[in-house]
Amino acid sequence: MCSIWSNEDASDPRSSKLLKILLVILHADPARGGAERYTVDLARGLVDLGQSVTLAATSFGPPIAGVEFVQLGAHGWSRLARYRRFLQSTQELIHSRAHDIVHAMLPVEMCDLYHPHAGIAAEATETGHAKYRSHLAQASARLFNRLNRKRRFFAEVERTMIEHGSGTRVLCLSQYIRASARRHYPIDERRLPLLLNGVDLARFDPQANATTRVHVRSRLGLGREHVVALMIAQDFERKGLAEAIEAVAKVGDARLRLIVIGRPDPAAYRRMADRLGIADRIIFAGSTDRPADFYRAADFFVLPTRHDPCSLVVLESLAMGLPVISTICNGACEAMIQGTHGIVLQDPADVSALANAMRQLLDAPTLQRMQQACLDLRPQLSQAEHLRRMVEIYEEILRDRPPAG
Repeated sequence: MCSIWSNEDASDPRSSKLLKILLVILHADPARGGAERYTVDLARGLVDLGQSVTLAATSFGPPIAGVEFVQLGAHGWSRLARYRRFLQSTQELIHSRAHDIVHAMLPVEMCDLYHPHAGIAAEATETGHAKYRSHLAQASARLFNRLNRKRRFFAEVERTMIEHGSGTRVLCLSQYIRASARRHYPIDERRLPLLLNGVDLARFDPQANATTRVHVRSRLGLGREHVVALMIAQDFERKGLAEAIEAVAKVGDARLRLIVIGRPDPAAYRRMADRLGIADRIIFAGSTDRPADFYRAADFFVLPTRHDPCSLVVLESLAMGLPVISTICNGACEAMIQGTHGIVLQDPADVSALANAMRQLLDAPTLQRMQQACLDLRPQLSQAEHLRRMVEIYEEILRDRPPAG
């Protein structure tokens, strides 16, 4: 068992409302991206519900009121060595302190709930090369996966944890990920709870700071006549930025603009837009810690991704009233109804289909109808509902656990 109870506490945690929860992630800095931001938000939300939360990681962002931070070791001369040290530190923490639930965001050797934000590691090792656009990049990635000792070890730890752990559950962000888990592991459905990501509806409120839309659009040189697509991504190749730029060119409508938010260097994509003669229609706005401002400035969201377990930016877009164009390779699209909340593409590489989807959203009545449908969807996307269901999953784990001794 990975969870330990103190002998000094006579109460049975399975009958108590208060849970001692250990969240484990490599980095707990929300500036690093989706999984890290999610974990920090989860810790904060659980504390707000009155739970006891310890967040264990090798690095942290700003302090979180009521959340205990525990620094894990990750020293070593290679990535594999550092990961091994991380695993050792995690085990030492689990054995030394009492927790009701150990909830890990990446493969560790002992946990109650495994939450693979990037997808099943075994799947990434086998088919991760498909996330790249060119055949050369795919061939290189396939070879890299076979030779990369850390990636292989990562998958080995996952397999040991799932196949030999004491009932470890795999929290699936979507049916897309649940199907992936079943492809690789003989695991029953009870151990595959399904829970899409949630959205903080107070933070992502389209009615708040309404003047932001005008200010952001003005700063970016956008007028009322422009129809603005938004893309937020930290991996431009996997998320389909090249396809999005090509689609804008194929649409050929002077009203259409694409805002790109993300930290990667966009130089190659700037050159692509220039070659296609649409440099003035692609706006690279850099990174931001205020994504809601850009959602308000946009009219629809586009993410032709090759792989996303459950893209948080897609759910945030829907909550902000933005119809979404994405792909069947994105678990977040399971929250959508095709043609009602946006358009789900069958093939991430099909630029013509992406361009046709953009053309549909350039039609004002269609865009307005979908925007209203997205706003109507807001209650189903709430972080409060996500947290409620998460605590239910924790309690199910405790109920199913054999009594100590």
